Amino acid sequence: MTAYILRRLLLVIPTLFGIISINFVVVQFAPGGPVEQMISDIKGKGGDATMRITGSGADAMAAAPNDGTYRGARGLDPAVVADINRMFGFDKPAHERFVKMIGDYLSFDFGRSFFRDQTVLALVGQKLPVSISIGLWSTLLIYLISIPLGIAKAVRHGSRFDVATSAAVLVGYAVPGFLFAILLVVLFAGGSFLTWFPLRGLASAGSEAWSWPARALDYLWHMILPTTALVIGGFAGLTMLTKNSFLEEIRKQYVVTARAKGASERRVLYRHVFRNAMLLIVAGFPAAFIGILFSSALLVEIVFSLDGLGLLGFESAIRRDYPVMFGTLYIFTLLGLVMHIIGDVMYTVVDPRIDFEARG
Repeated sequence: MTAYILRRLLLVIPTLFGIISINFVVVQFAPGGPVEQMISDIKGKGGDATMRITGSGADAMAAAPNDGTYRGARGLDPAVVADINRMFGFDKPAHERFVKMIGDYLSFDFGRSFFRDQTVLALVGQKLPVSISIGLWSTLLIYLISIPLGIAKAVRHGSRFDVATSAAVLVGYAVPGFLFAILLVVLFAGGSFLTWFPLRGLASAGSEAWSWPARALDYLWHMILPTTALVIGGFAGLTMLTKNSFLEEIRKQYVVTARAKGASERRVLYRHVFRNAMLLIVAGFPAAFIGILFSSALLVEIVFSLDGLGLLGFESAIRRDYPVMFGTLYIFTLLGLVMHIIGDVMYTVVDPRIDFEARG
């Protein structure tokens, strides 16, 4: 197993390089980079051609195209345009910027944000606890709801309970989490009906001075709606996976043999079936967490104005804040690859009979 983990860790390096390279090349063709935005702002304020752009952003890595043909730059002093290009790092060719970016990323130096006057690592450190809170609570609740429900549906397959709960599962499949988030805002967060829950953030104004029990309750109060939206939108798939896994195991010969020997239904279910049926479900927890953290929670963070990684990535993409875009992409990809390795390790923890070294 150690050799397998080492091989997987070594594969992380070319995977990261490939993903970053592809995104860097794609961004070269994206219009409306930070240079164009700043030039537009200058012209909107009167186009003061005597101004000079200075700052610490000259070393920041960027990936926007800069061929000098942007029409918005016409009429400005060329020195001003040159200063803007130098501030964002666009005075160097794309291949030099890419090589410098890769070298910096090896030491986890992601540069500074173009528009926030903070390092990318500092921004990620501020936003990560919010996203982890949402992702962790949502994933735990999805598992706590879906596994018992899936087992109950498998045991009562074809019954009225199975049919009735399938309707709820169908709704969960059909409606994405962010639509549930909007519905919850309308119903319970002052949209049109009730105002039971807050709409923004994970803490009330002035809560820093409260006692820790009061802060904990306030945190839970703010977490209810976004977590509920993610759970409603995400429990359906795991419920059906659990049901199908248990149905497949219940029909196998070893279950028939255990029943023939006089084992109770509860013993058969939880001593024999459970371990085999739960292999895929339990081992998939890291991947499920990453999926919620980096995809499902994005729009929910935007709906509830939660200052997490999803909202940070969205705003960075809109403003073409390339250091933040590439830095968060690098961190997301690295975390995702590591969590998939942890998922493989969990397979062997749940079932020691699995041996990745014996493949082939």
